[in-house]
Amino acid sequence: MDDPSLLMLLGVLVLLLGLSAFFSGSETALMMLNRYRARHLAAHGHGGAARALALLERPDRLIGLILIGNNFVNNLLASIAAVVAVELGGVDGASVAIGASVITVLILVFGDVAPKTLAALHPERLAYPAAYVYTPLLTVTYPLVWAINVVAKGVLRMLRVRVEERGADALTREELRTVVLEAGTFIPKRHQKMLLNLLDLEKATVEDIMIPRSEVDGIDFEEPVEDILTFLRRTQYTRIPVWDGSIDNVIGILHVRDFMQAQMDEAEITKEILRGLLREPYFVPEGTRLTALLINLQRARQTVALVVDEYGDVLGLATFADLLEEIVGEFTTDPLDSISDVQPQPDGSFLVDGAASVRDLVRTMGWHLPTDGPKTLNGLILEQLEAIPETGTSLLIAGYPMEVLQVQDNAVRVAKIYPAQRRTAEGED
Repeated sequence: MDDPSLLMLLGVLVLLLGLSAFFSGSETALMMLNRYRARHLAAHGHGGAARALALLERPDRLIGLILIGNNFVNNLLASIAAVVAVELGGVDGASVAIGASVITVLILVFGDVAPKTLAALHPERLAYPAAYVYTPLLTVTYPLVWAINVVAKGVLRMLRVRVEERGADALTREELRTVVLEAGTFIPKRHQKMLLNLLDLEKATVEDIMIPRSEVDGIDFEEPVEDILTFLRRTQYTRIPVWDGSIDNVIGILHVRDFMQAQMDEAEITKEILRGLLREPYFVPEGTRLTALLINLQRARQTVALVVDEYGDVLGLATFADLLEEIVGEFTTDPLDSISDVQPQPDGSFLVDGAASVRDLVRTMGWHLPTDGPKTLNGLILEQLEAIPETGTSLLIAGYPMEVLQVQDNAVRVAKIYPAQRRTAEGED
């Protein structure tokens, strides 16, 4: 062991083993790098992240460079290990075999498994420093890397695989939803819920948030002007739809602020004056996605939209406030305050208006009702029974026992729901 040449060979073995660990670990670290975090760091001036992203733009070149270096080092390790074995044990088969076995175990443990495991657990610790090494190294060895990649691509083409057709590094909506859910303590629960609601806007349509036409408060120009003025002075709304004879003949939207200003300027308010205050109504077709509605309202600088069907008949009214609630949640803390159509009863049941939105019941009451069908409780009951029910009819929807209490004008006006008695396939809530 005092032979200087032998000590030097052992030193070279240790150095080469370190290089093998570097190549193996850096490969795993770069491939497992969180590219979204890397883009964030690069945007804030992190040089290692910027270089790592540049290398990952052409993974074929990077992998080629790493494999060239790793194979060269490992082959050199095996050769020097054979020389050391001969120096220590002489020229016989046993010493060479033992040397090969020892160096194989060392490469496997210290040059492969251990560094790759460490890199998988902490990829950024190795990926960013390695990027500073690989960037100039790739420039120097580019001709060799290019030649090897040409041969490799030829083999892949024979297998009908094209490197240029690799998938785009993008997240789907469901994958992004999973990322938000797994953010944990990094995102406050309320903000997390808002982000999830924003992602779910694509699934919902304007019919999910609109006020049905039967519940739209507005002004009919065929009514006496005195009744119109009384309504305007008492209304709690700021924008009122105005129609002439029927809600299907909307002629404009009246802003109460404009009416109050006209009262100050005019001695007497007439229908002609009111007509001059009307603003152009904004219409959207049924089935419009809430994401599209949000963009369209912003572009048109509108806060109220009338929903129409394919025949041009008005189905209801959608407001920007209703759309905002889909993102930030209800503006009240008590669920029963946010749904005035739900009245709790002493026996644990609830009286629910037939016009209540199914989505509102699911979101605020926590009931597991189907939301991919009818939009109202009345529609849900009619779809289930396939007929207009009589008072006292009982049924089961999504495991919830329900009783029809009032039917009027071919629609369920009031139903009683027993959520505490809900039955599921497993027999428990």
